[in-house]
Amino acid sequence: MSRPPFDSRIPLCQLAAGATGRVCALTGDAHFCQRVREMGFGESAYVTKVSGSTTILCQVNGTRIALSHAAASSILVEQLGNLGPQKG
Repeated sequence: MSRPPFDSRIPLCQLAAGATGRVCALTGDAHFCQRVREMGFGESAYVTKVSGSTTILCQVNGTRIALSHAAASSILVEQLGNLGPQKG
């Protein structure tokens, strides 16, 4: 029996604070998808979740942007881990 492939995509709102992900897909109407692409959240963009659960603060292309939970739920990312500076 073969198992279905593991889908590592999660909504941006579920990414841990400080973690970085690569945008894999946008799941919304055409207007929403176009708007977030214009903001820098195009497929293959790297995004770091800075903080938040209701309002999501994230960084993409060197710019910090706040998104509603609903908007962040419509951006699917592949988690890459914490690529920021290491404390120690």
